[in-house]
Amino acid sequence: MCGIVAAVAQRNVQEILLEGLKRLEYRGYDSAGMTVFNDGVLTRHRALGKVAALTAQLDKAALPGFSGIAHTRWATHGKPSEANAHPHHSSDQVAVVHNGIIENYEAIKESLQRSGYAFSSETDTEVIAHLLSEKLADGLSLFDATQQIVNGLGGAYALGVMCAQEPGVVVGARQGSPLVVGVGINEAFLASDPLALLPVTDRFIYLEEGDLVELREQGAIRIVDRHGNDVERPIHTFEHGDGAASKGDYRHYMLKEIFEQPTVIEAALEGRLSAQSVLIESFGPDALALFQRTRHMHIIACGTSYHAGLVARYWLERYAGVPVQVEVASEYRYRHPVVPEGTLFVTLSQSGETADTLAALRFAKTLNYVGSLAICNVPGSSLVRESDMSLMTRAGPEIGVASTKAFTTQLVALMLLTLSVSKAKNQVEYLDIIAALRTLPEVCQRVLALDSQIEILSQAFAEKHHALFLGRGAHYPIALEGALKLKEISYIHAEAYPAGELKHGPLALVDSEMPVISVAPNDDLLEKLKSNLQEVRARGGKLFVFADESVGIDVQEDIRVLTLPHVHEALAPLLYTLPLQLLSYHVAVLKGTDVDQPRNLAKSVTVE
Repeated sequence: MCGIVAAVAQRNVQEILLEGLKRLEYRGYDSAGMTVFNDGVLTRHRALGKVAALTAQLDKAALPGFSGIAHTRWATHGKPSEANAHPHHSSDQVAVVHNGIIENYEAIKESLQRSGYAFSSETDTEVIAHLLSEKLADGLSLFDATQQIVNGLGGAYALGVMCAQEPGVVVGARQGSPLVVGVGINEAFLASDPLALLPVTDRFIYLEEGDLVELREQGAIRIVDRHGNDVERPIHTFEHGDGAASKGDYRHYMLKEIFEQPTVIEAALEGRLSAQSVLIESFGPDALALFQRTRHMHIIACGTSYHAGLVARYWLERYAGVPVQVEVASEYRYRHPVVPEGTLFVTLSQSGETADTLAALRFAKTLNYVGSLAICNVPGSSLVRESDMSLMTRAGPEIGVASTKAFTTQLVALMLLTLSVSKAKNQVEYLDIIAALRTLPEVCQRVLALDSQIEILSQAFAEKHHALFLGRGAHYPIALEGALKLKEISYIHAEAYPAGELKHGPLALVDSEMPVISVAPNDDLLEKLKSNLQEVRARGGKLFVFADESVGIDVQEDIRVLTLPHVHEALAPLLYTLPLQLLSYHVAVLKGTDVDQPRNLAKSVTVE
């Protein structure tokens, strides 16, 4: 939610900040703004809408300077407007950008108003600017003022602040929201995501919970921890090339990321399989002992990652014999869960900064789990640092808000988990699945070659307002994921059901105007699925079936079939995800929606 970028440099920072905002726009895009220390004063531009609107302002009136902060917003408090856009100022002496939510802002605001401060926005962020102004008036430095006020802020935040009295200084703070320091040559930067700063550096410090950082001229960086102690945090070199954040020749990031899946699946498998076995050590040196003690699992995630967890439940129970409970993180953390002896706590997250998932992990640490495992795409993220073990999905940067390659690489990681637990507990080696994993990237490539056929199929959805997705077994979560993708980017109302549940209610929705999409792999539920499809046909429904090449579903007037190459039954959920992604993409393009930045959504959900 929201993107922060800041710089203290030996050159004009306007273009550095602007490029950073463009790269962070996936985190929020209802308004954008920038404050630069210019000719002895803090000068600000803000614009409603995407970063392009801010760019147009800067084309008319530039903001040259050597230090500045900038922000792209995803609204939480206050509707999208120029007045609610960041940075927020206090008397043009203090500027603040903020990601997160200040839960006690109303009480702080009332106190500040009694002290004579006037508010010009509806946001929770403006209280931070006035609090800093109050402390600076008492003679504190910007760093000391920030250190004092954050102790009174409730909720989650990442901050970037400047003041007119200290040119060439930017202070940052993080609590519950990500913030990284970019280390340049005699320059220093802040951002919500390393991607924002790749044009200027590939060296990053990942701030930890409660850290404060001060950036000064000549690249000076000071970090203190939550206890006020000066600390040194390790510098990491970013492992993905800058081209990973570019669309290349693709029309949209989402399409590029769909077509990257064979490559990233191969990367997710690299070094984790031997000639005939899964390498349990991929999960860490203590993984074998932990998996041997694991008798149950709780998988916690949000959104698309939750669907990956639902697929894993089928795998883990069938192939590893481990009972699994899968929960949405925002629900889990407010329950009183019963934790059976020997339960492993597993979290799934693309960013590793999802607020609800992080809070669930922290809550789980107070319970009697045998350990925690994070499956994540970002090595330096909070989720990874705070878990006992982790496995990186290696999907690379995912810019499109609707997750694609992050989902499929999570599934690969979860299959590796399934095989590892099975091996550790039962000494069972599923050599056929391991062999199928090796060929999976090539089979995925064959599915993606069907893109033009799926594009033609998508035309049947251009005028539709509703859709129904069906699946059975491990393909029910894939139906859920297909429905989520369609609603996210095309704004078509879509729901998913286990096909066997049709007759218990959803069948009432089926008519000639309701497209019904089903996945039909060649597994032991195929015949039951065919019977469910006949129920749809009998009510005049129009079927769109993605089927294994060997299942023998014939194309008819009311059934359109796209055949997919055969794949091992265990890996079919992963393969059948791809055509549903492509279908959603092409429908969204036909409907003219913003594919990469769908309305009301943001990529990394770092607020509750």
